[in-house]
Amino acid sequence: MSEPRNSHRKRDGHGGTGPGPITPDGCAVDLYRRLSVGTEPEVIEAALPAGASLLELGSGAGRVTAPLAERGFAVTAVDESAEMLDVVRERAPGVETVLSPIEDLRLPRRFDAVVLGSFLVHTADHRTRQGLLETCRRHVKDDGRVLIQREGADYHDDVPRERRDPAGYTVRIVSSEPVGDGVDRVLCEYVFPDARWTQTFLSRKLSPEAFEGHLGQAGLVVDRYLTDDGTWVLARPAGNGA
Repeated sequence: MSEPRNSHRKRDGHGGTGPGPITPDGCAVDLYRRLSVGTEPEVIEAALPAGASLLELGSGAGRVTAPLAERGFAVTAVDESAEMLDVVRERAPGVETVLSPIEDLRLPRRFDAVVLGSFLVHTADHRTRQGLLETCRRHVKDDGRVLIQREGADYHDDVPRERRDPAGYTVRIVSSEPVGDGVDRVLCEYVFPDARWTQTFLSRKLSPEAFEGHLGQAGLVVDRYLTDDGTWVLARPAGNGA
């Protein structure tokens, strides 16, 4: 289906440099599409019933979308970048795509599961975070599941650091500088043999207690932590058991 192109409005505190279109949060689409998938599809698949309907918030270029669709989930991919969704449709034909900022999303249906990945819950702005989590609650069934990806405990402290991906590129967390009120300005660099992309964004540290408090304000409660490092969390609508 056709979608209007977005206006590339920049998100406060975010920026990016690199070839091709840059998304509002500073991602270079042409290089983002080349990032390899990690363990996210396996973590998500293990936490959900087979064939579940799934709303993926902040799908990006479909790095996780396509493997989930291949595993039999009925995925609806949401992103605020039309160029990212173009790539999703290339990778996962038949997947429904929706162009919208996550916090503004209002779909007329609910899903078995909602996924909020890419550490989006760590946005610096409290109102935006509340909007993200309220979108999760608004679109999940009362007996459904919400999967949220959190930052690792040392994400802001173990810098600079880098990781060489088997696909042939290097990811560097160059710096993490405090800017006040518990927020850090993070600079990342993605170096490919033929290109380079840098991204700057604001990120707020969230203790488990603070994170669970924000969930509670949106009508969600932690069911369990899915990974030993606590980076993936399964939440449910408050008042609904497993």
